[in-house]
Amino acid sequence: MATPQHPPEPAPQEKTFSTYNAGQGQKYAQVRRDYHPKVYQTILDHHISTGGHLDTLLDVGCGPGNATRALAPHFTQAIGLDPSEGMIATARSLTSASASRTNNNIRFDVSTAEQLGSNIAPPVEDSSVDLVTAANAAHWFDMSRFWPAAARVLKPGGTVALWTSGAIRTHPSVPNATAIQAAMDEHQETHMAPFTEPGNILTRNRYVDIALPWTLAPTQPPVHNFDPDTFVRLEWPIDEPFFDRGQSAAGGGGGGGGGGDEAGADLDTFEKMMATGSAETRWRQAHPDLVGTEGDVLKQLRLKITRLLHEAGVKPGEERLRGVVEGVLLFVKKKKDEVVVV
Repeated sequence: MATPQHPPEPAPQEKTFSTYNAGQGQKYAQVRRDYHPKVYQTILDHHISTGGHLDTLLDVGCGPGNATRALAPHFTQAIGLDPSEGMIATARSLTSASASRTNNNIRFDVSTAEQLGSNIAPPVEDSSVDLVTAANAAHWFDMSRFWPAAARVLKPGGTVALWTSGAIRTHPSVPNATAIQAAMDEHQETHMAPFTEPGNILTRNRYVDIALPWTLAPTQPPVHNFDPDTFVRLEWPIDEPFFDRGQSAAGGGGGGGGGGDEAGADLDTFEKMMATGSAETRWRQAHPDLVGTEGDVLKQLRLKITRLLHEAGVKPGEERLRGVVEGVLLFVKKKKDEVVVV
């Protein structure tokens, strides 16, 4: 069992994605890529091999619903929750557009990770969920409230699976990769630093410091319903794909960029994907008059990358980027015997 080496970060309060409207949700879905089938299979394999059942899936912070839809065919029913009405509207739209007998068991509702469906009708009942998942979302949760809520809804022996893509760095095969990575680091340190929140740091550090049921803040008692001996931290091999090549949540080409992706992403796709990041979104909200102009820091970064690729011999119109994804998956099981916490 591996545990965090540092005190947990204070609970981040996500105010960017949670306020998305339907239009923003659609744009997000068009460029954000789905996870590779191997990621989903790894989650299922761990859940099943540790005694998990396949009745109810609860996907938290579901966004446009790609993880919910991918895992739903393996469960009797699947519930996707997100605090953003825009994201939920997008998830429902995408699911309806691809309606088939493999995803007609899905429902999406507006609810936070701290409520876990206690506010919806019908509510998510106590001890009713087999697997709770959170894809690139747990770094925005108030873990001191999420873990008790997860203990409430999970069946004895149920699983929590949290994962994040971590920092995505320039693949060494990209021409002038070192200089391009330096330009991206400078962009983060110079322009994005004022808009970076604790949740961003948690994902860049691959959830090393994320609060677990037994490592909550000193003022928060541990959540005894979870078994520390069942904790597994799986760092995804960087030479294996973490994202589904070219597949966005909306089903279209989202560009490449993950390990094992030979094509990579063109710079139009790169810019669109970068613009959906939370720090980038906050910069845009703070500088609406600069978005799309010469003063747009993301466009400035793109120009630097274009120049660096050209200096390395890449021809105009053939510029592409490929990334190394430092993904990680965390698993923890609820104890099989119910624990009453006083």
